[in-house]
Amino acid sequence: MGRPARLLLFTGKGGVGKTTLAAATGARLAVGGHKVLVTSADPAHSLGDVFGVPVGDEPSEVDTCLYATHVDARGLADRSWRSIRRELRAALPALSDVDAAELTVLPGVDELLALTEIARRAAEGPWEVVVVDCGPTAETLRLLALPEAVRGYLSRLSLGRHLAGLANHVGELRDLLVDPARTSVRLVLTPERIVVAETRRTLAALALRGIQIDSLIANRLVPPARRWHGPAAGWLRVRRAEQEAVLSELDASMTLPMRRVEHRATEPVGVPALLALAEELYGGDDPLGSSGRYATPLLSVRSVDGGYELTVALPFTEGSTVDLVRIGDELAITVDGVRRLVALPVLLRRHEVTDAVTGESGLVLRFEAGGAG
Repeated sequence: MGRPARLLLFTGKGGVGKTTLAAATGARLAVGGHKVLVTSADPAHSLGDVFGVPVGDEPSEVDTCLYATHVDARGLADRSWRSIRRELRAALPALSDVDAAELTVLPGVDELLALTEIARRAAEGPWEVVVVDCGPTAETLRLLALPEAVRGYLSRLSLGRHLAGLANHVGELRDLLVDPARTSVRLVLTPERIVVAETRRTLAALALRGIQIDSLIANRLVPPARRWHGPAAGWLRVRRAEQEAVLSELDASMTLPMRRVEHRATEPVGVPALLALAEELYGGDDPLGSSGRYATPLLSVRSVDGGYELTVALPFTEGSTVDLVRIGDELAITVDGVRRLVALPVLLRRHEVTDAVTGESGLVLRFEAGGAG
């Protein structure tokens, strides 16, 4: 078995073109000599439509070094049920009569099975890169949050010892997702205010989960109409100016690289069309290159007069809604509805939070000597 594959996850609001851009990235990597699997975790499963060939739940060859598949949560439940049931029978006898069909309707199980299958193929297959066409952002956030949530439930309910296999498994999934050398997310958006607002929320949510975001991709920009005349050209110029204004607002509040792709007159279908799209997307750059800043919410402590400052590096924007609660030796940080518990450094556990502000560097908290709060 070779080195585990690199994971590139594409997500964005529904309809922004993430499937097409994921497929184009896979095609470009394959032409560069990488053995690539493009897999769909989106229940819509439109990957076959983009490649122009049938795509099933087992990897099939699309072109030289390029393979595609989609994840079938129901089929995975059927195949995985025997081993899951053994652990449930030992730890939770009341659930031992649940069958495989019922398993897939339990909240989060289909996402956990899908992520498990993606991780398995990245670890065991011959692939150098696994490009994942994720579902819309809300579904993707649930998918990526699940390993940490399940691990937390097992710990709080004291079930880790009884469900050791499951506990180890979700721990491995969590480690995979937060390893910036292995996994990164590319957020696809169209230059519209409602889409950009969701993109900002997603950026904060992923960073709060400790997952690397390596770039933004602005898709479907109206082509410039500099040499055109008439009413249509005027409309195009106004629309492009509006798109540029939206992107400028986003760009000014982020330190992530942003790639741009213009709207095409015809939908790119098939490998040749996808490669032309990838040329516009990446130019001469390596599609595996990553210069993203936001990975794990890094904690840094510095001494100040009368106490300490703790900085939690998160990509806040002007419209971010932030809530902070201290629970013993942990901080419950909620950003735009996404919550995560962050363990306080030992140095600060006998100090009280006396102030908190957000800024370009993230969330900055002041601690002063006192009780545990």
